[in-house]
Order: sequence, then structure tokens, then C-alpha cells
Amino acid sequence: MACRPPRRRLALGVLVPGAASLLLAAAAPAAPASAPCALALPELYERVSPAVVSVTTAAINPYDTGREIERRAGSGVIVNQSGLVLTNAHVVSSSQVVTVTLDDGTALPARVVGADPVFDIAFLRVTPPPKGSLPVARLGDSDALRVGEEVYAIGNPFGLEQTLTRGIVSAVNRVLPGATWSLKEPMIQTDAAINPGNSGGPLVNRCGDVVGLTTAILPDAQSIGFAIPVSLVNAVGADLLENGRVIRPWLGVQGALVSPALRALLRAPLADGLLVEVVEPDSPAARAGVRGGDLDLVIGGEPLLVGGDVITAIDGAPVTTTEALAAALARFHVGGTAVLTLSRDGATRTFELPVVERPASRTTPPECHLETPAAGAAAKPAARSPFLIGGREDL
Repeated sequence: MACRPPRRRLALGVLVPGAASLLLAAAAPAAPASAPCALALPELYERVSPAVVSVTTAAINPYDTGREIERRAGSGVIVNQSGLVLTNAHVVSSSQVVTVTLDDGTALPARVVGADPVFDIAFLRVTPPPKGSLPVARLGDSDALRVGEEVYAIGNPFGLEQTLTRGIVSAVNRVLPGATWSLKEPMIQTDAAINPGNSGGPLVNRCGDVVGLTTAILPDAQSIGFAIPVSLVNAVGADLLENGRVIRPWLGVQGALVSPALRALLRAPLADGLLVEVVEPDSPAARAGVRGGDLDLVIGGEPLLVGGDVITAIDGAPVTTTEALAAALARFHVGGTAVLTLSRDGATRTFELPVVERPASRTTPPECHLETPAAGAAAKPAARSPFLIGGREDL
């Protein structure tokens, strides 16, 4: 499924993950940074593949009368001997039944401990077999990756279990097309072959350390795939394990920074700041009376709603650049307040809004992930649509 090009919109909702490190006490420690890694590929495969699992799910879709039960298949990796499995959220989202099949063929029922559809990360829990112990993959340091390093993907593409593919790191800190500004997900880009069914499987380095989770491809391109860096898993892992979700502050505003092109088109004075396009129903911004746009224009091929308020400052700090806006949003926290200074009809107004948790219905992620139905099921595109309306930036 192809990723859609981004719309450069900003929003007043911020996505600051929990700062606590991932609680994976039983996971094997990463190799020292100074240790050379010259594992032969067969040895690397033998070290990592026992911890790679197949994840199959069954979900009920009440809106599809032709096929109410949807079956999906993906991959995962065991990261804790207590039975903690790391995978993609889109593999297990809305699933009624989740089954994890180990490398030795043992099938175990699993439950979802926590899942985040925006960052596409999920944790499952299985009960270890009564005899023996679960193999565990070693987590590495994705921040140390450099473009050109060799990486390897292990997973179950199209149900072909424990497949190893080889490539390099093509880019780091890559943001997927279609991702919104406030929900940017810095990805690892690789040319290692990944396909539907690889979702949630590990991307490993030459040391055999897991540095990412394979999650997305550009199907119309040649060898352009993406993996979620382990550093992002560490950032949100505590929230997922403790709360079952990532807690995100939210005001309910979508918009775009006022640009010279917009001023030139309108030929009218327009304050510097964030032009409010959409105010979401029943949000703090809606209840406070913030106004969205009511005139639909197209500038440079991109639609834009104009006529709404312009947010010129947040908590007294001007927000005339993306950097200034990012700094203001980083201070948001659930339970706090945000003071918005607005320009409306040439007059300045001030609104004090409570910062609340973003509702789950507002966290639909952008389209791009990998997914394949379980064996025997007909193929069907995954229901993962662009984040909010047209991929607007959202706060």
C-alpha cells in the first residue's frame, strides 16, 4: 500500500512520549559499542531467529457483511524471557484472538499488553512453556546507526517463516510521507527486502542486535522499506507497558503556519502564527470558542481552509516558526493549561484551554504499513487511513 505525500500542516496537539526507559529487565544486554562485530551470516541467523515469532490474529469486522472475520499475519520478536513480545500495532489492532507461534512450532495464545497505532508499536504477552526458557533477542542502539551499515531483516513474508534478507541502512531519521508534523516518527530506511508479513519482525545489525522493527514499504518504489528504531520503542515502552497506551496532550486544533504565498494570494493583512483550519468537535478548543476556516482554497495544489483564527502565541511565546511552535508544544502536559493568543478580525483575544488526553479516535495513523492475511484468507487492504483529514498537522 503506497504512502501518500505529506501535507505541510501544523497542529496544536503534541505527541511527547514518556521519557522513562523501556522496562525489559530480562532482555539480553547489547554488545559494547567498542566490540567489533564480524559474525558470519549463518551464525547471526542462528543467534537471532529463535527469538523471532509468527503473529496471527482474528478480528471481527461488523461492517463487512461479506467477511466478518478478518485474519492477519505478521512477525514479532521476543524481548523478555517472561514472555514479552514486540511487534507492530497494525498487526494486532482490534483483534479478538492473537496467536504467537515460536520458532520450534509451538503455538501460544497471546494478549495485547499495550499498543500505539500512531508509532505502530505493540507489546504482547505469552505464557512461557513449562519446560525450558524462551529465546530472547538482544536490543541494540539504533541511535548509533550510520548510513551504509549492513542490516538484516528476519520475519515471515507472505507466510514464509524465518526468512532472512540483507541490505544496508539507506537513511536514518526518515519521516514517512503522510506523517503529520506533530506526530513525526523518525524511521530507519533500508533496502533490505521486506514484504507483507514482515511487519513487526526485527531489523538487526552485524552484532545480531535488534535496532528496529520492520513496518512499512513504498510498494511503487524499488527496495525502499522502513523500520521503527529501537530508540522510539524505548521512549514509549514505559507508557505502553504501564498504561496500555501512549498518553498524548491534545487541544483539538489543526492548521498551517501563515506563509508569504498565502498573504500574496489573499492580498490582505494576516497576523504571523498558526492559521486555524479545523477545530475538532468536543475538543478543548471547540469548547473555548476557537474558530476554524470557512473558505476552501487551493494553493500550489494543496487545499487550505482560511478565514479562521490565527494563533500568534502560546503561553506568551510567539509561534511564528516551526521551531517556536515545537518548543511551545513540548511544554504541554495532560492536566495542565495552555494560554492561546489569537488574532481575529484584527483584534487580539486570549483563551485559556485545559490540556486533555488525545482520544483514541483521534490517533488514526498514516497509511503505509505492511500487512498480509493469514494463510487461506483472501487478501484485503488494511484499514489504516491517513492521520485525520488529508494528513493535516494536528495538536
